[in-house]
Amino acid sequence: MGATQPLPLRTVDVLVVGAGPAGLAAAATLAAGGAGGVLVIDREQQAGGVPKYCRHGGFGRPGGPRTGPEYAARAVEYAVRSGAELRTGVTALGWAGPRTLAVTSPQGPEQLAARGVLLATGARERPRAARLVPGTRPAGVFTAGELLQMVHLYGLPVGSRAVVVGAEPVSYPVLDALRQAGTAAVAMVTAHPHGQGGRARAQRARLLRGVPLLTGAHVTELRGRTRLTGLGLRHDDGRTATLHCDTVIFTGDLVPDHELARSGGLLLDRGTRGPCVDQDLRTSCEGVFAAGGGLHAVESAATAAHQGALAARSMLRHLTGTAPAWPEPEEDLVPVRVEAPLRWIAPHRILPGAPAGTGFLLSTDAFLIRPTLVVTQDGRVLHRERHHRTAVPNRTVRLSGAWLPRVSAGGGPVHVAVE
Repeated sequence: MGATQPLPLRTVDVLVVGAGPAGLAAAATLAAGGAGGVLVIDREQQAGGVPKYCRHGGFGRPGGPRTGPEYAARAVEYAVRSGAELRTGVTALGWAGPRTLAVTSPQGPEQLAARGVLLATGARERPRAARLVPGTRPAGVFTAGELLQMVHLYGLPVGSRAVVVGAEPVSYPVLDALRQAGTAAVAMVTAHPHGQGGRARAQRARLLRGVPLLTGAHVTELRGRTRLTGLGLRHDDGRTATLHCDTVIFTGDLVPDHELARSGGLLLDRGTRGPCVDQDLRTSCEGVFAAGGGLHAVESAATAAHQGALAARSMLRHLTGTAPAWPEPEEDLVPVRVEAPLRWIAPHRILPGAPAGTGFLLSTDAFLIRPTLVVTQDGRVLHRERHHRTAVPNRTVRLSGAWLPRVSAGGGPVHVAVE
């Protein structure tokens, strides 16, 4: 038998994995900043990430408020115009070296090596099985992403009566998609005591579209054999009910698509389930950065794009040798931890003495009315910050990084709590 032929190897200066808002913003910043050859790969056939099949408006930069497809097209245009190379239909299979990925595409398998790698792999919705919803396994069960693609990209039929599980910002565009598909929305259901998309949205859906919001209600069972016929509910006060429908859409509950980070041996954070990073968005592997939904499930395309641009500026400093030496996670970095009801914080570690870099994002498990966040280290208060809006589960809360210079390198972990 003949010897196995080595895979073709291509070397670039920067490799960006993921052509969503974070990856495209990073690629544009890197290329415009003189990083050299910037290559963006994405496994989907069309770049743009989730916004490309979200027909509703409200997407921010680049270029101001616009619909999802308009936002995605503009982000792609900016990246390509800045000088980045974009390749779609390319799937990363795993790591062939510290900064080398084995990939495959219609042109065949190959290896891509780079001086710096940015993981912008995005987030994914947890399906019904991951949410541990019991019952049968009939047709008619979707996530929000699946439904939006079916309606907006492919024009496929959905069903006649649908229930939307979740009352998050993404849940309301699902109502628009159902209306476009000619499907009646029976109700929105959330286990939380309030909707997370705001009271005005819930009232508009109820008054203008006749879609009630059932709060404090848990889905206990899916029913039906070949096709969904209904779902069982249990309210917090013990009442039970059945909603008759042939379609159910599970919305929200996003987790980072971290398989590439995990297979590369990067340290992962238990709270976000994404790779651990410091304030410069550096991971535990030298030369590898992370941003956007692949780092933590973010709430908007603008947040992901902003974080991608921050990661790009950190990468430029790394490539030009003006950044501090790559830190050792257990020796140089101070961990940042949150206390309940806060769920997670990102970035997760701090390099004391380094520039502030990015601010922090937090997530909460409970509704917090105008919370005050307190940052401490070894019992010493580093920072106190009052928020004038209600913190909502599954939506991020921002925390300033102004307290970073006060972190002691020899001290214990930094704790963030609600006062």
